[in-house]
Amino acid sequence: KKKTCLKGLYEEALIQFEKIEDTDFQAMYQLGVMHYDGLGTKEDPERGVEYMKKILYSDSPEARHLKFAAAYNLGRAYYEGCGVKQSTKEAERLWLIAADHGNPKASVKAQSTLGMLYSVSVLKDLKKAFFWHSEACGNGNLESQGALGVMYLYGQGIRRNTKSALECLREAAKRGNIYAQGHLVEYYYNRKFYSTAVAVAKRITENDDIDMLAKVTDCLPRYVAKGVAMAAFYLARCLQLGLGVQQDQAAAKKCYSKVTEDLLLLIHREKTGHIF
Repeated sequence: KKKTCLKGLYEEALIQFEKIEDTDFQAMYQLGVMHYDGLGTKEDPERGVEYMKKILYSDSPEARHLKFAAAYNLGRAYYEGCGVKQSTKEAERLWLIAADHGNPKASVKAQSTLGMLYSVSVLKDLKKAFFWHSEACGNGNLESQGALGVMYLYGQGIRRNTKSALECLREAAKRGNIYAQGHLVEYYYNRKFYSTAVAVAKRITENDDIDMLAKVTDCLPRYVAKGVAMAAFYLARCLQLGLGVQQDQAAAKKCYSKVTEDLLLLIHREKTGHIF
């Protein structure tokens, strides 16, 4: 019923936006998003891309405030190869435009995405990844705050700094970053703070709806799933060995099964082209 209601709202919005698209760049932007993602209309990524290009390459002052968002969305299209021919280099170029040297008024999402891009893709460069995650974190991005914590913890792109790592991870975890929470569980377990590791892991595994958690925190589902899997694994170890919690082989087995499910979900997401 809720989906039907939303569909009706999107369809009505589509009609209204189409009436003013020639004179209103905000309407043009919304139409681009709706056609690209199939909201209120049949999915048409090629058309969505065209709307974003019109905004990005427009000389009108009225389009200026939408250019960063349009460049980010075009970068996403090129990275995914959806609506255009796949090109990681073109995605990088567009995301660099959208990130605008770390400008807080630019696309902070693009800044964080560049951090991810330079961490895992063929363009891997951990120093660049650290730079962009630092910019995005400074501009309030939760995903990058967790990523910075991990980079400090393991000396990736920056000299290892446990104090800075824990500051980033704990603050990101407090704000709901599941990936950061999973790494804190691992940290506590490895330092034999078993009861703390168990307490944090239990909170993570109580709510394991990956897509819902990703939406609420605006973090990538892949990294949310990794955080949940890490928490489930160390909770299983503690339950199996009786570390910081009463030994419970049945509960441990259930947690190990959860780890397997999360890993299979990660593999599926990578095969179906989810970004990063």
